[in-house]
Amino acid sequence: MIQEQISVESKVDGLPLPKRYWAILAVALGVSVSVLDSTIANVALPTIANDLHTSPSTVIWVVNAYQLAITISLLSFSSLGEIWGYRKVFLLGLALFSITSLMCALSTSFWTLITARILQGFGAAAITSINTALFRIIYPQRYLGRGMGLNALIVAFSLAAGPTFASVILAFASWNWLFAINVPIGLLALFVGFKHLPPNPVKTIGRKFDTISSVANALTFGLLILTMEGISHEQKLHFILLEAAALFVVGYLFIRRQLRQKYPLLPVDLLRIPIFSLSIGTSISSYTAQMLAMVSLPFFLQNTLGYDSSQIGLLLTPWPLAIIIVAPIAGRLVERIHAGLLGGIGLAIFALGLFLLSFLPSPPSAFSIIWRMMICGVGFGLFQSPNNSVIISSAPQHRSGGASGMLGTARLLGQTLGTTLVAMIFMLVPHNSTQVTLVLAGIFASLAAGVSCLRLSQPTPASLREKKEEQR
Repeated sequence: MIQEQISVESKVDGLPLPKRYWAILAVALGVSVSVLDSTIANVALPTIANDLHTSPSTVIWVVNAYQLAITISLLSFSSLGEIWGYRKVFLLGLALFSITSLMCALSTSFWTLITARILQGFGAAAITSINTALFRIIYPQRYLGRGMGLNALIVAFSLAAGPTFASVILAFASWNWLFAINVPIGLLALFVGFKHLPPNPVKTIGRKFDTISSVANALTFGLLILTMEGISHEQKLHFILLEAAALFVVGYLFIRRQLRQKYPLLPVDLLRIPIFSLSIGTSISSYTAQMLAMVSLPFFLQNTLGYDSSQIGLLLTPWPLAIIIVAPIAGRLVERIHAGLLGGIGLAIFALGLFLLSFLPSPPSAFSIIWRMMICGVGFGLFQSPNNSVIISSAPQHRSGGASGMLGTARLLGQTLGTTLVAMIFMLVPHNSTQVTLVLAGIFASLAAGVSCLRLSQPTPASLREKKEEQR
């Protein structure tokens, strides 16, 4: 029996300049294309449906298949990152993402495209499952907050640029080019990453990948999403009950197995760290609030106020634009201010912006919408990068992959819950549904602010605390 050991941690704290910049470039390119692909196809769905001769309700699986593949495999890839090394998993993810992007671009049938999108989602999961863990070994520990701020900026910019980027491409080319454009970017990231990304400074020796847990994880999260989707889309009751029963049985067995593992796939060991679990709870609640607003607002702007698609895109842009401006600042502030307080203030501002959006004047001017959007973005940006810093830095170095995977899982769970709640509210409250949704979003943001403030009773993680002590 091979005894598990952990090698001595590298004494090198981050990468030296300019190698650090090249490593950041590789991660930034990989993360940007994987996040971009979660939104870039939305604009082209009607065109894809016509070209591939499928219905509007069916073509939505071009988006859903990608998201589902990421959700069910994220924790498995984060585990592989801790076993094989973050660099290796990231590069394999980039290679798979680039190849399957080409497959998507060359697809001539609906089912070929769906198959390629599922495989592409697995590539994206490998990239995003350990990207924050890579930042932990790229940046010196005392500057980790800045790395998290940059990561938040990259994600926010990619999400914001998706619809605009798609509109520009579709104005000159077919939908196939939405996926083809990923290939040269992915290959460039692969080349730069191969040359400059560092190996893990900590290795787990003798640890094996838990295949049973990986399958159980995929089934648990897959059944969770299917059950939630069934409720929101008025699926027959007996199907919902059957899915819920299967979810309960598989989920119970999965969690029970994780409690017995030394290195669990679902990092229940990390959830025993109070500041980590509180930060994960804050993340789930905040992303639920974000998706409640971002999914419902376009319907209100188009159906009630009569804006067209391009105008809606411009009206929504101030939100991610504010995140782009504030996130790097917040990444530096966390070196001086406790993340619980910083996150609590940011989420309170976020909640204020959501409540202000829910009570817009009638009829609202474009300016009255824009400044409320900016308040939401400022609040969310002030919370996001400090929260990510705490999640990553509160985990032991050799569990950075698990922490990174849990961070991504929290985001996906919040987004899924938010989207499901929007569908349920639209079904149950046909009139003033957006206002109800925004009020609920404000409540979730307020809840997240309260949970964030609970972290004030917990000590700042060591690496962030060391930076504060240096500045005194």
